[in-house]
Amino acid sequence: MLRLRPRRAAVVAVLALVTAGCSTSGADPDASGPGTSASGSNSSSTDASGAGAPGAARGGATISPGTAGTTSVAPSPAARTGIGARPSAGAGTCTVFPADNVWHADVTRLPVHVRSAAMVGAIGADATVHADFGSGTWEGAPIGIPVTVVPAGQRRVPVTFGYADESDSGPYPIPPDAKVEGGPSGTGDRHVIVWDRGACRAYELFDAHRSGAGWRAGSGAVFDLRSNRMRRAGWTSADAAGLSVLAGLVRYDEVAAGRIDHAIRVTVPRTRTGWTWPASHSASSATDPALPQLGQRLRLKRSVDLSGLPRQARIVAEAMRRHGLIVADHGSAWYISGAPDPRWDNDALHALDRLRGGDFEVVDAAGLMVAPTSAATR
Repeated sequence: MLRLRPRRAAVVAVLALVTAGCSTSGADPDASGPGTSASGSNSSSTDASGAGAPGAARGGATISPGTAGTTSVAPSPAARTGIGARPSAGAGTCTVFPADNVWHADVTRLPVHVRSAAMVGAIGADATVHADFGSGTWEGAPIGIPVTVVPAGQRRVPVTFGYADESDSGPYPIPPDAKVEGGPSGTGDRHVIVWDRGACRAYELFDAHRSGAGWRAGSGAVFDLRSNRMRRAGWTSADAAGLSVLAGLVRYDEVAAGRIDHAIRVTVPRTRTGWTWPASHSASSATDPALPQLGQRLRLKRSVDLSGLPRQARIVAEAMRRHGLIVADHGSAWYISGAPDPRWDNDALHALDRLRGGDFEVVDAAGLMVAPTSAATR
């Protein structure tokens, strides 16, 4: 059976009472492969089952936890850097997944999905795009999902999980002052994303809180950024879809360089059961075929005129046309995710509000897939 699990701040208090359940991936025959994810800051949402709780309800196969990230404790390191800082010498070769990874795929020539119009309508054809990141603060916290870059040798600490059966076990190299989405007192998804550029790994937590000498979280995942290996079918991550959060974030350094070379993480109000490759996890019991699945790929239509957008917004929009959006979690419609940075021009990013759901189409990405268990593309 499929057991729904609450995912957002409104139900964090009952997390400890949720027991691991037996469930199925529920992938429907139309899915192009094995997909859900969390909304960014400032976003409101509804439960996938219509229960009204913020964010997504979660389900997945009960499988023994992975063993990634179990290296012994190392000495404390020197100072850390933020996401906008230049990597240290020797660490610059760490890209976020290989060039042939599905996140980097060019989707401009992919066919339109046969149910594209229905799915866009279900997400919200008249709803506007919103950049859920920027400079400054919102309600006292940085706007977006922050990334903490740690140096080689960052001390590893224990992490306990509410969803241990679908999380990669620790310890994780997460410093005590790691940046938390929403700030230290945030009540939202509280993502913690740690990027170890030396080891080329991402350590990602959902609903993260300090606990003794370490951390406790709802779920967590470790991603080898040099590998196309996907998470186990039925497993979540720090994102409901079982995907990397880091991979889908818009980062200022990319826009400053003039090009984003990957798809962008997006939230939608509801999804249907099952998932679409490259996702690995479902967080809904809904069966309406008009609803998208987690992992669904969308593309900004070629006919949309981008010439009037300011530079920062235009570069983001060009990425949505070339690499598209990947449905990663439940949240407000068309909220795209990025990392906060004081150099963002919020007025420029707000220009993305000119784009509406009807400017997008769902594409069929099945032709890119080499194997259901790999994120590599043809």
